[in-house]
Amino acid sequence: MTLLSTRGLSKSFAGLQAVHEVDFDLPKGEVRALIGPNGAGKTTFVGLLCGRIAPSSGQVFFDGRDISHLPAHKRIGLGMAYTFQITSVFGRLSLFENVALAARRRVQGTAAVRAEVMGALAKVGLAGAAERAAGDLSYGHQRLLEIAMGLAQAPRLLILDEPTQGLSDAEITGFKALIRELSATTTILLIEHNMSVVMEVADQVTVLNFGEILAEGTPEEMHANAQVQAAYLGTG
Repeated sequence: MTLLSTRGLSKSFAGLQAVHEVDFDLPKGEVRALIGPNGAGKTTFVGLLCGRIAPSSGQVFFDGRDISHLPAHKRIGLGMAYTFQITSVFGRLSLFENVALAARRRVQGTAAVRAEVMGALAKVGLAGAAERAAGDLSYGHQRLLEIAMGLAQAPRLLILDEPTQGLSDAEITGFKALIRELSATTTILLIEHNMSVVMEVADQVTVLNFGEILAEGTPEEMHANAQVQAAYLGTG
């Protein structure tokens, strides 16, 4: 059953077509990787899905409902959570308080909030740093904190934009394990440049190029696709 879909979704900026008539379907329970060269329209597309960018034309559907004109906070309320390329943590607040801000959208009461916060921080490996100021974290750890903030909302759909950027090899290994764990209960859309991450965790891959879907299929199919190699993988 499809959880998220778009039909004819387009966005132009001052005459430049960033996303052009994209038809996209993400089934419930799938881990989908969205890949493509720089400037392919990936971040714009995600902004359209999340409600941070208004479409020029086309529709976005979530669990069968047309959400094309819902603002971002309304989409969060329906069960969408997302992290973006640029971290949006509150640097002066502790890790605990950053995640608590997200958790309080869903649960009430000190004990319940604390349980959700510490559980989310533990999943991303940051429970031991709960009282540190978020601004003191490395960039990579701020990305992990953002993921914890998303997890605290118990989303039906988790959208991650370049989540492994700035992570060490060991942290990337941990991230892969986290995605495999989350995939049992959460649909995931992953925008990712690290092809080892894509190959290991994605069920299906969508390739964007010049704002349009170039190809879709399994990671192995996309790795072997001559068009994808030419456009993105730098060969062929």
